[in-house]
Order: sequence, then C-alpha cells, then structure tokens
Amino acid sequence: MQQTEARLYRFYDDGVIPNHPTLPVVLLPGALKGRAGEAEQVFRSNGWGNSWTGGVFDYHHYHSNTHEALAVTAGSAVLQLGGEQGKELEVKAGDVLVLPAGTGHKKLSASADFEVAGAYPGGMEYNLHTGKAGERPAVLEEIRRVPPPSTDPVEGANGPLIRAWAELPGGE
Repeated sequence: MQQTEARLYRFYDDGVIPNHPTLPVVLLPGALKGRAGEAEQVFRSNGWGNSWTGGVFDYHHYHSNTHEALAVTAGSAVLQLGGEQGKELEVKAGDVLVLPAGTGHKKLSASADFEVAGAYPGGMEYNLHTGKAGERPAVLEEIRRVPPPSTDPVEGANGPLIRAWAELPGGE
C-alpha cells in the first residue's frame, strides 16, 4: 500500500472553540481515492469504530472526549476548521481528515452528493459541543485527557497520522 503524505493544520483556542492544545488536524488527501465507499470498513479494520455516514453540521461544533476521522465518501465540500477565525479547507471524495479532540468544524458549502463517513478510535462514543458559555473549563481538561490513537484510521499502526503526531514536540 502506498503511504499517504499528511498535511497538518494547527488551530488554537479562540475563546469559543478550544481546538486541541498540541495536536494538529491531519488531512490525508486521496487516502481512499477509488475506494471511498469502503471508508467504514477501512476504519473498522484499523480500530476506529462507532462509524456513521451522513454530512457535516453547518454550525461550529467539536467533540471534547475523542478524536474523529472523517472520510469524504462522495462529492466535495468546503469545511471551516478551527472556529470562526479558522481555515477553510476544500475536501473531495477519497480525502480523509483526522480531527483531534476539541477541533471545531463546520460545513460552509457542499456539492449535492456530499457525504462523509465518520469514526472514532476504539469506537468511542462522542459528545457534541458548540462553544456555548458554561462548557469551560471542563471541556479543556477533557480534551487534554484524550489519549492519542494507537492506529491511523486508514493505514494502521504505522500510518501517517501516527507518524505525524509522534514527530511533534512531546510526541511518543
């Protein structure tokens, strides 16, 4: 299997969306090119479960208790990552994103056929936060406690996510 080159995007706490204090978003462009419809199966085979298919909410939200893998299974979209001052990122079928716990994400626009598959390391049950008053400081502590995954959702134990996060200062 050809190894996918990871693109990293770091976001910081903007006072509303916490983002992750140390881990960047990892984009794996074309990681599932030609087999995007197999995303849930690929995720499960690499230890990422509790999968689903659907869209991305059109409002800023994040999960404080788990990381999330999103594979674009059809169409294309522009997502905003990191909150209101974050980055707009165009994604298309075959692309995979891994969002560390706390990372804000929102759909800005999408093709009519846009669909994603999502999954979580170890099949974690995810929570949903939107940056409302009162979420802090509990979510900040929860985000810090989420362990890094033991596998990349596409390529397993030695995949680009594992390499990218391990090479960071303080990484394994």
